[in-house]
Amino acid sequence: MTPLVTTEWLAAELGANDLRIVDATLFLDGDGRDARAEFEAAHVPGAVFLDLDELADTTSPLPNMLPSPEKFASRMQALGLGDGSRIVVYDNSPLHSAARAWWMLNLFGAHQVALLDGGFAKWQAEGRATESGKPVVRHRHFTVWADTKPVRTMAQMNENLRSKAEQVVDARSAGRFAGTEPEPHAGLRAGHMPGAKNLPQTALFNADGTWKAGVELKAAFDAAGVDLHKPIVTTCGSGITAAVVAFGAHLLGAKDVALYDGSWAEWGASPTAPVVTGAA
Repeated sequence: MTPLVTTEWLAAELGANDLRIVDATLFLDGDGRDARAEFEAAHVPGAVFLDLDELADTTSPLPNMLPSPEKFASRMQALGLGDGSRIVVYDNSPLHSAARAWWMLNLFGAHQVALLDGGFAKWQAEGRATESGKPVVRHRHFTVWADTKPVRTMAQMNENLRSKAEQVVDARSAGRFAGTEPEPHAGLRAGHMPGAKNLPQTALFNADGTWKAGVELKAAFDAAGVDLHKPIVTTCGSGITAAVVAFGAHLLGAKDVALYDGSWAEWGASPTAPVVTGAA
């Protein structure tokens, strides 16, 4: 299974014994939308809903921080995502939040995980079958292990300011990066980390919501000044769209890609972390 699958491929695979389909739609608090309610109204047949808001370290004051391996395994088992499953993740969100689920699944030991190109919007636009209601799920065993090598902490990001060993790639909008647009969460300073490069996650998609590919996808990284052959650490507002950039780099064959889990929710709230404004 390739990392990015088409709606045609998924339609042909529906009902396969080892296939699991996951809706990982997430919205910002101010969007006025309810991801779970929208899932229960309509979803890809056989899909389960992964609640990214809940699948986090809810004891942390920061949003969307990684949960413990034990919590992650428990939630996967409850969703019927077990060992040997081929997992296809999609969303119906402007955040392209399925990438965060893809990143966490790989981090915690899933071996075959793909994103649905174009997500649920493309699936619906093509008139494909949907289901409603809450699915009935059979628990399956999920063997969890955590590979923390691709996770960066604030201390590591501070050290990187000195060493410049990794390129910091910020997935937020150009306005938020430059500090000309307000942050959606109160109490955060505007701007970006010194030396960061700006690659808005929206730049990785075509007008119809499908992923750019090949030279067009690489052109987005090139325009941001990102060298895919050198170490990269992605960041964003709260660790969600940073995973979109990480997935895009993965599609292009980048091997050394990490994600700053605290992202701007942590950095922008710190009174001591250096912040700069203006374009990169």
